[in-house]
Amino acid sequence: MTTAGGPESPPGPSRRGGAGTRRVEGDWWAAAPDVEADLAQEPPAAGPGSTQPNPTPEPPEPPGHDQNGADPEPAPAPQAPRTATRLDIPTLPPTPVGFVGSGPPTYDAEPTALPPADPDELDDLVADTVLDGARYGTCTLRAASVRGDSARFRGEPRRDSLLTARFGTGEQALILVAMATGARATPGAHRAAAEACHWIGRAVGRSHARLAQDISAARRGDLKSGLHRLTDRSLGKLRASAVEQGIDPEEYAATLRCLLLPADPDCRIRVFFGVGAGGLFRLRDGEWHDIEPRLTDITGEPVVGFGSLPTETPEGDRLTMDLGIPTPPSPYEPAPEPPREPFRFRASVARPGDTLLMCTGGLADPLRGEPDLCEYLTGRWSGPPPGLAAFLADSQVRVKGYADDRTAAAVWEA
Repeated sequence: MTTAGGPESPPGPSRRGGAGTRRVEGDWWAAAPDVEADLAQEPPAAGPGSTQPNPTPEPPEPPGHDQNGADPEPAPAPQAPRTATRLDIPTLPPTPVGFVGSGPPTYDAEPTALPPADPDELDDLVADTVLDGARYGTCTLRAASVRGDSARFRGEPRRDSLLTARFGTGEQALILVAMATGARATPGAHRAAAEACHWIGRAVGRSHARLAQDISAARRGDLKSGLHRLTDRSLGKLRASAVEQGIDPEEYAATLRCLLLPADPDCRIRVFFGVGAGGLFRLRDGEWHDIEPRLTDITGEPVVGFGSLPTETPEGDRLTMDLGIPTPPSPYEPAPEPPREPFRFRASVARPGDTLLMCTGGLADPLRGEPDLCEYLTGRWSGPPPGLAAFLADSQVRVKGYADDRTAAAVWEA
């Protein structure tokens, strides 16, 4: 476009910052007072279409002078520099790392050997890694199961098993996350773990409607007794399966940990239950809390009326003292079963911003034993939920001295 004075002059290169520097709207420095003033005082450069060969900039108006003759408004007082806060400089999650602690673990970071395979039992093969995720109601789920460094090096199958399932539809749906760990140094440990998840999944699925109602109504007593019964029944079927295969039930055993998540967005109750070791943690306000249900152990000498025999019978006969001599087993009675693991149960109400983590011992042990891992996962999981690949990378950050399988399920609350 041309004007009466000639073609419009294109802007020339700026003397501040070179030709590559430009003022971008939204930059942190664009609104700075010194930059605004500096840009405003720059004279226009002479272009090829200028009407003056050497344009002379007009002298600036003296301070206090107004072209209309009116008294100028007083200049605003300069503001004191303000210290930047977290609102001005957003905190980014830490850069992903391969390990934390005193040094790198002994084993390689990647799988080395595959487990042996039977051509007639290919269904028995277990993948090195399992990854899953979903979003229902106000929660986002991430779940992963990874073979440990030791099993990867020795070519052993993953003893951990993971099951994620949705029962029902709509807001009445119930999400189950189940994880199990087979007994150490037993050949069928991976099969026992998978079977334990299978049995509890079938039991919960058949009772999901009643369980969802109990969760929504906060009927804690009914939930605890019902889930205890379902867990005992499922592990009983696992022991029966061992007998059918001619295996010692103590060798064909597994720990079991489960999490129930209602799909109803108005219900923030999260239910944990299971049997055996592992971990249940909650990340709230930047701090990890170990909320694993504690088992009450009775210690000390027996107290009369609480676990000990009475001193005499109702007829007044005094009882003899127990000398602690073991009674020989009777050939007519079956041998007593070894003590079973106690049932664990916890129902809690989630808050927006919480992160709930359920895991097997492979991740629970380093979380309790290595502060650097807690600090790293705090920075990685305090914000919005990560993607599947990022969650997998975070859950398998290695710590020296911990080489077991890891299975973890985390829930982010919106």
